[in-house]
Amino acid sequence: MKKEIAIFLTAIMFFTRIPCPKNIDHSPEILTKSSRYFSLVGIIVGGFGAFVFYLSEFLFNDSISILVSIATTIWITGAFHEDGFADVCDGFGGGWTKEKILTIMKDSRVGTYGIVGLGILLAIKHQSLIELDLHTCIIALISGHAISRFAATTLIYTEPYVQDIDKSKIKPSAVGITIKDVLICGVFALIPLLFFFNPFVFLTLVPVLITKYLLAKYFHKWIGGHTGDCAGATQQLTEVVFYLSLIIIV
Repeated sequence: MKKEIAIFLTAIMFFTRIPCPKNIDHSPEILTKSSRYFSLVGIIVGGFGAFVFYLSEFLFNDSISILVSIATTIWITGAFHEDGFADVCDGFGGGWTKEKILTIMKDSRVGTYGIVGLGILLAIKHQSLIELDLHTCIIALISGHAISRFAATTLIYTEPYVQDIDKSKIKPSAVGITIKDVLICGVFALIPLLFFFNPFVFLTLVPVLITKYLLAKYFHKWIGGHTGDCAGATQQLTEVVFYLSLIIIV
């Protein structure tokens, strides 16, 4: 049990700004196993966003409340996934060879493709959530963050990592994920869907997984696998696809 708690806290520490005990083991084995809790981290991040959205509703209209909620989730994660999405927009938008794409994605500066892409992504995310009623929006925020992190985890599991692992900031989560880790992550991703009390909501998994599949094919075609930025972009895009799917299905 202590080891599992350490693995979970490692996932929290790696993907959020939430304070954790300083004596947590950071070994590569622990960090790799933390992938099983990525969706649970999403539940926590989405939970914070949903809580802030609910409180904001007492003070502001729906539009402002959703903006405050989105800002909260970005703050609590340190824009970890948004940064990856912007890098992917810049890399695949401006690069025409594997080497050029990877070089651009490593650049800490954000280019035109990244700025425009991130702006459009956040706008769609906001407009999608504003279409939902209060209860649905609250559960959607939690579910969206959980399911999208599961999609990103499956990308890491199915696609090879294409950069030098030893030089990668995501070394712990880039290799060694087992099917057990993926399944545990999947269970946590599905739990929030139960609170919609609508069996048809599970149909949202279809477009989410199709999106992940198409992204995986696209990444494999151009760079032969995935990078940490690709996983972040997958999380962001599948989160938005989930919200859009809710509008159609629920």
